[in-house]
Amino acid sequence: MAERDALKAANEAYADDFSKGDLPMPPGRRLAVVTCMDARLDPAKCLGLDIGDAHVIRNAGGLVTDDAVRSLVISHWLLGTQEVLVVAHTDCGMLTFSNDDLHAKLREEAGADASDVDFKPFPNLEDSVRESVRTLRESPLLPDSLDVSGWIYDVKSGRINEVAENS
Repeated sequence: MAERDALKAANEAYADDFSKGDLPMPPGRRLAVVTCMDARLDPAKCLGLDIGDAHVIRNAGGLVTDDAVRSLVISHWLLGTQEVLVVAHTDCGMLTFSNDDLHAKLREEAGADASDVDFKPFPNLEDSVRESVRTLRESPLLPDSLDVSGWIYDVKSGRINEVAENS
């Protein structure tokens, strides 16, 4: 509860100085970013984005899932996005477990059977980024003209590096 109160107070301070209420709905830089939910990665700060510049889609691993594609279809066709960056990061937790590990943990600690759930862990960061980029480029719901690239953010240095398409 104390954290909730601190967040509410921080929002009050933010709202007191808020001056961006008239921004248009489409992203100003015609950009979308698919990235990980990791708290060490702040896509706005590391990419120099301001409020209203880009759509940001976050999930565990920064994966282009069916739901990410759904969001990007809306972003492109209805709101004019022309470029997508897929941004993963070093030291990703998705590299540290298997589906079997998490299924067992949920069974033992929560009494839940999640054996039919693919939590989408991956063994190689670069390959995961390449697969997400490929998924977008091959989607029949997105145009070939959509500029898609893959990147890895280094949590130690704060730098991003582009992932080569084939290695």
